[in-house]
Amino acid sequence: MKIILLSVFAFILGSIPTGQIIAKSRGIDLKKTGSGNIGATNVLRSAGKWPAVFTLAGDILKGAIAVLAGRFFEAGTLFEGIIGLSSILGHNLSIFLKFKGGKGVATSIGVLCIYSPQTALFTIIIWLMTVLVTKYSSLGALVSFGILPLSIILFDTKAKLPVAFLMTSILFVRHMDNISRLIKGTERKVGMKA
Repeated sequence: MKIILLSVFAFILGSIPTGQIIAKSRGIDLKKTGSGNIGATNVLRSAGKWPAVFTLAGDILKGAIAVLAGRFFEAGTLFEGIIGLSSILGHNLSIFLKFKGGKGVATSIGVLCIYSPQTALFTIIIWLMTVLVTKYSSLGALVSFGILPLSIILFDTKAKLPVAFLMTSILFVRHMDNISRLIKGTERKVGMKA
């Protein structure tokens, strides 16, 4: 029962559409602007740098708080991860946006920051390097999370592999449209205006 309640809490927390709230405060409807996504990348294109920074911070916090709640209530390693995954799913399928939402990259980073800090740092570095070279935020996410299971093996315990595989799978499913656009050469680069 404890795990179920924590997972429900994490899903509701993850559902808070940080980017949509911040953009609306500036008179912008993210669902009708740019890529239509509620994440920091679209906020950057649509509303500017500082709204994007606050969106990124808010989305990271959602994942981090979810795992911290699991740890506080001694859910155990596996269930901490599952509670973190619930916050990612909440972000992706927000109850406040009729079960639509973002891609879950920042919230996934927030989960990793608490669940596996060294892996989180490595994932962020790989993401940044990929984006700096290619200018594609989506490609950075796909590369850095594509190797997440390997990163867990390198920097943490294999007990966390099931959560890593699920996190990678969720992220790839949410990026199917991006993958298609990357293949076609029509994906928007970081910094392109909406």
